[in-house]
Amino acid sequence: MTGLNNALLLLGCPELPVQTGIALYLSNKLVRKDFDVTITGTKSAINLMRVSDPEGNYAKKMVDLDLCIGNIVEKRMDFDRCFVFIHNDAGISYLATMRGISDADLFAIVFGSDAEMLASMIEFECEKIVARTAHNPIPLKKKIDEVL
Repeated sequence: MTGLNNALLLLGCPELPVQTGIALYLSNKLVRKDFDVTITGTKSAINLMRVSDPEGNYAKKMVDLDLCIGNIVEKRMDFDRCFVFIHNDAGISYLATMRGISDADLFAIVFGSDAEMLASMIEFECEKIVARTAHNPIPLKKKIDEVL
């Protein structure tokens, strides 16, 4: 393990186009701040990341979601920060799961047409980054820049 801080980006179903671009942007920002970044997600989300960044410039480490959760539960890995991408109820479930199994500081990146409603469903302490956008990454980018 390196002396760097480490971060996990947890991606849900890549139904909304903004997720992949923002995940690549956030990974780049974190790496530039000396974070060791791991990306996990559904098979489709991981495949989109691989196609979008074929040289691995921004998405250097990618792990299957079920394997990642199992490794955290079994204490084989954990993270300093965890960014969970949320655009539906499943994203809320992933966030709650991470709260229960990880010691990471949690960041909920909530987006899509129901972003405000989804953010209001989060009933525990975490940093919420919320933007009502599905296609345009700029509103989320601005909010991420404010938080980082």
